[in-house]
Amino acid sequence: MKYTIEKTEKYSLIQLHEEKLNSLIAPDLKSEFVKLNAEGIRNIIVDMSEVKYVDSSGLSSILVGNRLCENDEGLFVLAKSTEHVLKLVAISHLDSILNILPTVEESIDAVFMNEVEKNLRSGDKDE
Repeated sequence: MKYTIEKTEKYSLIQLHEEKLNSLIAPDLKSEFVKLNAEGIRNIIVDMSEVKYVDSSGLSSILVGNRLCENDEGLFVLAKSTEHVLKLVAISHLDSILNILPTVEESIDAVFMNEVEKNLRSGDKDE
């Protein structure tokens, strides 16, 4: 799997450099999500701008990443998805489950907003 990863204090950004997210790539992506989660990363942004096609195993790997982040009260975001990928996600009825944003910048903002909201909620519990 060809990709780059940028790790920051609040999130990790994975840029996929593949045209197809299929059964050949999906296991590696799943492993990367599990590894990041084990490192304590709870917010993951996946830049999908180069991905033109996703099959069921690709969608499954995306759902694994989403579940891992949700379990840690984090945020999993697909950014810059192509029109074809967006259609496949919608056909699969995953558009109501996944966080999908048009740009990486908006995805980063969403992660920071989620962190602020989480901190406010945990502050309310302490009182």
